[in-house]
Amino acid sequence: MIRGGRSYVTSPPSFSNDAKKLLVCTGNNVSVFSAATGLQITSLEGHTAPVTTLIVVPASSAAQKILCYCWTASLDGTIRHWDFSGPELLKTVDAQVPIYSMVIPCLLSEPQQLDSSKLVAYVSVEDTSLVKEGSKELRGHIRRFNLAKERLPRGDTLKETEEPKSIVISPSGEFFGIRHKCKIHVWGVPSGGGSRNALAKKMTLHHTKVINAFAFHPTERIIAAGDVTGRVLIWRSFGNRKLALASQKKNARSMVDLDNPGVRDGDDAESCTTWHWHSAEVNVLNFSSDGAYLYSGGREGVLVVWQLDTGKKKFLPRIGSPLLYFIWSPEPTLSSVVCADNQIHLLKMPSMEISRTISGIKPPPSLPKMYEGLSSTVAFDRSSGIAALCTENYCVQLYNLLNDRGISEVQVCERNHQPGDEITVVVTAVALSLDGSVMSTTEVKLPEDGIGGLVSLKFWESEPDNKTFTLSTIVYEPHKDAGVSAIAFHPTRSMAVSTSFGGDFKIWVCNSDKSQTEKDSSWICHAVGSYKKKPMTAAAFSGDGTVLAVAAENVITLWNPVKNMLLSVLGVTLTPITKLCFVGKSEFLVAASNFPKPELSVWNTSKLSLSWSYGLRIEAVTSAVDSSTFAVLALVPKTFRKSKSKKNIFRGRDGAILLFNGSDPKPVSIWTVMKAQGGSISFLEGDKSQLRLAFVNGSHEYVVFDPSSDDTHERSAIDYEGLVGEEETGDFGYTSLYGQLPDYDKKRKEDAESLATPFISSERPWETIFSGSTLNFPPLQKLCGEFFESLMEKSNSVVE
Repeated sequence: MIRGGRSYVTSPPSFSNDAKKLLVCTGNNVSVFSAATGLQITSLEGHTAPVTTLIVVPASSAAQKILCYCWTASLDGTIRHWDFSGPELLKTVDAQVPIYSMVIPCLLSEPQQLDSSKLVAYVSVEDTSLVKEGSKELRGHIRRFNLAKERLPRGDTLKETEEPKSIVISPSGEFFGIRHKCKIHVWGVPSGGGSRNALAKKMTLHHTKVINAFAFHPTERIIAAGDVTGRVLIWRSFGNRKLALASQKKNARSMVDLDNPGVRDGDDAESCTTWHWHSAEVNVLNFSSDGAYLYSGGREGVLVVWQLDTGKKKFLPRIGSPLLYFIWSPEPTLSSVVCADNQIHLLKMPSMEISRTISGIKPPPSLPKMYEGLSSTVAFDRSSGIAALCTENYCVQLYNLLNDRGISEVQVCERNHQPGDEITVVVTAVALSLDGSVMSTTEVKLPEDGIGGLVSLKFWESEPDNKTFTLSTIVYEPHKDAGVSAIAFHPTRSMAVSTSFGGDFKIWVCNSDKSQTEKDSSWICHAVGSYKKKPMTAAAFSGDGTVLAVAAENVITLWNPVKNMLLSVLGVTLTPITKLCFVGKSEFLVAASNFPKPELSVWNTSKLSLSWSYGLRIEAVTSAVDSSTFAVLALVPKTFRKSKSKKNIFRGRDGAILLFNGSDPKPVSIWTVMKAQGGSISFLEGDKSQLRLAFVNGSHEYVVFDPSSDDTHERSAIDYEGLVGEEETGDFGYTSLYGQLPDYDKKRKEDAESLATPFISSERPWETIFSGSTLNFPPLQKLCGEFFESLMEKSNSVVE
């Protein structure tokens, strides 16, 4: 089983002491990457909930740089000590409450004299044991723990807040603090951990706007903070009165009567300076190792370098997405910038050139409500295990699910990133050909004030063994002013179909099949089809490509894609169809409908009849190429998964993957999954000896597993009859279109045959022609002759 797609940006990363490794919090694990290659080396596995804090134990001398020790904290309520060179878990401390942030000051202030029995951590936890459900009591607590114990008591509480806050520590280990609305609370850390009374030393800095980030100077008593409006504030000489040590109090001058420019509410600071360049909130603040420069960043995707003494600045050009963290490495020439689009850029300093990028799966796009549930934003290359995923920046990311690595990106349409810019373009669909060599995308430019709006269909082609796609053909308004509802590729030919809500579908072919000039290849319209002007909502090619199934709202139609000829009408579903999928090369076709009444139905195309159906809301359907196995991703109703008998099975999961074999309505296996809404599934068949199933959830996290193995994935013991409900009954297929056929009375036929009455042609055959079999139609010449003869009058007179 392969898991991947975890977020790299939930917590700040950290460099090893030799700057050769980068440790990144990825879900419940910590992934260790090579700073030179960007490849993952190993991972620290053991936490049962997301890791929130990662602290590398600093080296006290050059000889200790080879040591690889770190501490982690997690929402599972444990603190763990690791040797990440192994990797090996050295110690586990149970805090008994979820930990959102942690600092260990003595690792920074006294690394040479470190005594493990006096190791003290300050943690930000969420304690709901004394909070009544639905109340607004304070859940966040800043506490002090002694890490020498394996099971921690409640600990000393320094402050309580509405929710857990992130703790920031100074590089010297002397101070730590939290931001709370328009304030920064700072504590002084006494030497050796201090007594409980010493922890009362706290000061507060005030501002008029909500503070979004702050940082401590490495050597001086300076705090830099960034607010939600984009301003950067510099407090100098903070805490000279309230946080002064006993040896410093004699030399500390009184500033009560002095004019402290920029300082509010009598704060313990000498001055406060304000800089303003950012147009939106500041997310990133960090000082250089020598304290001469301050780095700031935010939603603009620009890293600003401020000279602390003069306020002069320079910039790292737009990276393309909002910045979240800026981390220094022990090697002064190397640093990292973490972006909101799940990328970590390694920078060469001081030039700030991007030397390498560690890229995870980017988050899915934010779609307007009108497109939610109507977009197909994930496609799969079954042979190579590569997924094409639509992302926020109008891009399609090609990601290798087997190696958990990004391969390339395709910029579907140009975008100049601006903080707070509104969504003007929506990439509504992406599809890949069976061999992964051709990709198709559709995009909609949203109208402004009800004016404008443009639909574009694009075809992209890649070189063999290269997943860097280039634009081949762009078609504006492929279905006039109607939107594209689905795209599907032919399994063996350079052919594709696009369906439209406007009531037609178009078959596209690549002219390189006719012309051998590859460089001049483009896609052209081969045929146009429609059915009773109904909206065309879904389409799929059969396994051999000889039949094209198109959903005309709730009617399934079968076509010859080459001749564009209607072959048959398969049947009618209760609600409009959103997805169609042929089951391998068999005669079965799977149809899914969602609103207003969800339905999963399986049809037999050779008999033009319904095999079975269930009342399930389906997010995705996939089928194996060379077998009769297919799988569906279903959303499980809240009423079902929250019932007392099912709570322990679902455990917060909102969906299920059901595996079927052919026409058998009983699932072979069922797996419960999280974040099923917006998810997708596909079989991966690169290795012919092993069939694997890939599931990508709505947050672009994924798992790849062997559906036939009990060891690789948790198989749920769900009563499928309770999940899918009663099998649907009613009129389907022929009867749904033409009604019930009259009962065939066998006894009546036998009685008629026993009479042995010879067949005598009627003198007026046109009156009985439609009462029998079509095989008994009389010849047209005889029928017409007798018909006209009956209309003529016979004359008995003799003409002389």
